[in-house]
Amino acid sequence: MDFGVLLGLAYQQFVDELHAHLAGYGFDDTRANFGYAVKVLAAESLTTSQLAARLKITPQGAAKTVEEMVATGYVERVPDPADGRVKRLVLTARCRELMARGHEFHTDFERRMVAELGEERVAALREVLTAIVDRSDSPDSLARTLRKL
Repeated sequence: MDFGVLLGLAYQQFVDELHAHLAGYGFDDTRANFGYAVKVLAAESLTTSQLAARLKITPQGAAKTVEEMVATGYVERVPDPADGRVKRLVLTARCRELMARGHEFHTDFERRMVAELGEERVAALREVLTAIVDRSDSPDSLARTLRKL
């Protein structure tokens, strides 16, 4: 199997397991595109256009994601203190709980991998994946943005 296909399938399996875990806690209305947006918004309140820029997606794509996140109760739009015409995106308490359950899953997933494959193999996998991500030479890449958080 091609390496890229293998990476993609592994990622999809991880996401499927994550969504099943979250659904077990009542978070059955998340979308795959929420993850990075939540991570970025957890660090700071942004406008939709700022979020688009950080995620390297179109403003239309960001607007659609934000609409879905507002509709499902994960994000609220609040007036900017400096300019009430501007709306900033703020994570709700429900979203903070979602994040806690997601973090719980990430920790448990890695723990299960260590139990199954051994600490050295999981550390090597983490090292390889990190090396792939670190190939980005763009100072404002999504990977570098998320690593700062």
